[in-house]
Amino acid sequence: MTEVAETESVPTPGEPDAPEELKLAAEFPEASREQWRELVAGVLRKSGAIDESFDGLPESKLVTRTYDGLEIQPLYTAEDTVEGTGFPGLPPFVRSARPEGAVTTGWDIRARYARRDAKATNAAILADLEGGVSSIWLRAGATGVPVADLGDALNEVYVDLAPVTLDAGEEYEAAANELFALFAEREIPASAVSATLGADPIGLTARTGAAHPLAPAAELAARVATSHPKVRTIVADGLPFHEAGGSDAQELGAAIAAGVAYLRALTEAGLDVDTAAGQLEFRLAATADQFLTIAKFRAARRLWARVTEVSGGKGAGMRQHAVTSPAMLTQRDPWVNMLRTTLACFGAGVGGADAITVLPFDAAIGQPDAFSARIARNTHAVLLEESKLAGVIDPAGGSWYVENLTDELAKAAWREFTAIEAAGGIEAELASGALAGRLAETWEKRSKRIGTRRDPITGVSEFPNLTEKAVVRDPLDDVPGGGLPRHRYAEAFEALRDRADAHPSRPRVFLATLGPVAAHTARASFAANLFQAGGIEAVNPGAPEDVVAEFRASGTKIACLCGSNTSYAEEADSVAKALREAGATSVLLAGKPGDHPDVTGYLYTGCDALEILTGTLNELGVQ
Repeated sequence: MTEVAETESVPTPGEPDAPEELKLAAEFPEASREQWRELVAGVLRKSGAIDESFDGLPESKLVTRTYDGLEIQPLYTAEDTVEGTGFPGLPPFVRSARPEGAVTTGWDIRARYARRDAKATNAAILADLEGGVSSIWLRAGATGVPVADLGDALNEVYVDLAPVTLDAGEEYEAAANELFALFAEREIPASAVSATLGADPIGLTARTGAAHPLAPAAELAARVATSHPKVRTIVADGLPFHEAGGSDAQELGAAIAAGVAYLRALTEAGLDVDTAAGQLEFRLAATADQFLTIAKFRAARRLWARVTEVSGGKGAGMRQHAVTSPAMLTQRDPWVNMLRTTLACFGAGVGGADAITVLPFDAAIGQPDAFSARIARNTHAVLLEESKLAGVIDPAGGSWYVENLTDELAKAAWREFTAIEAAGGIEAELASGALAGRLAETWEKRSKRIGTRRDPITGVSEFPNLTEKAVVRDPLDDVPGGGLPRHRYAEAFEALRDRADAHPSRPRVFLATLGPVAAHTARASFAANLFQAGGIEAVNPGAPEDVVAEFRASGTKIACLCGSNTSYAEEADSVAKALREAGATSVLLAGKPGDHPDVTGYLYTGCDALEILTGTLNELGVQ
């Protein structure tokens, strides 16, 4: 059989040598932005978002905003093209820090180990390595495996093939020395050793509130740089700022500011800028918001390239370690975390992260078990092997949306970074509490959106499952505190669920449905969903002939009217009054606020669900 080269064209008999260009949709008239606007305006008028007197651009009603104030447009076109993204492996490194991207090797699959027991840690590491994990993120010292037991934790681990990243807090130098001793014992040449020592005094200050000097870490890096060329000493960790409730730009700005502080300390210790930059690895959170995650990792490389360039270096590519956000993980309905971490891993992979840690779905509950660890590592496998996600360098590159989001996020993060620098640097900002204050402001905004369910949390604030079986795990070991707070987005709703579950009997609210079934189904479902988010059972008898009798039989003292606007106009006042006379201490209504004297509260899209649920539990005597 004769092979035909891929570049050759094989003509079909009777086919012309130069076929005409195929124009897709050529039969249709060319569409314009104005035509699209007219269609958008029509939809918005039907929904009541605008009326006939509205004279603005209809798409302005579809704009969404991030916590950094970035405006996400509903439509991007070639008019929104962003220039200057460059090529992979070249400044500004937006498209990748490496010219080949992750095409040849995929990203580094890095699993985290945070147990104090060295033998249990070793068993987990060996199982993960056999299942596809390629590097080890090991907590050591006071909050992890004792430094003296590192050898036991890494027993039978080929550390020359599976690089180790240490996380030893204050004991980073002792842990580094123990790791180097292990390398020497196994006769691994210094030139072949690949590891990250994890020194991060700034991150430790952020976590504990106590100042930690940079000079010892810089001196260690200066020694390591000359003896172990493949070892990185310092981590600039953005997770403390992310977990404190910060925005993407705040996390990036603080991480870059930490990187600059380390760069100064390293050059003072005798390293040139490029060598100093090579001693750093950046750790950033990846969330279920895939587009912001993609933009974050692309923007971060651009920022760091600019920093090293103005510092006198060649413009270094940032080494990135992505961690699926601990803040987004839930304790309730934790199985949904599998989906969140898959999206986060996808975003980090598309964004070009060098190493990715997928936290197990039960990481917010306790120590992961074998099943959750397997799911975490198989998340990588599906994305790399089955989805071929790393088969193209920067697959989101050229997207008008992603390029604009990357550009805007980079600018917002640069403003945050320069504000930190103007205030004296990251250490000064942590010491003064100014950075903590800005992070707290963002957390307050985020909490409000979560509490009003504008930022929904599936399985917690939306579609909760009151009958779910609790996932039980070994407890997590204590971690340093005293500095920036650690938040989880679901914590407020889960605290209410905990209150409700601890009550001797399930708290209940009666849904008083008005009118035909079709008229009340949607609002009854809305109300039931809201109450269940606080662990409160919504008793829904359907369409009873005697609402008051059904209420008395429900055993609760709170009712919620559910029906159409028409049924509210006709029946709400009389039914609410009858329910109050039958013993209801509160009568709520599922719908927009109106003039109903016996109604004590309203449930509607955007209402403060946390406030309503807290008040309901208090009224029901749930402590």
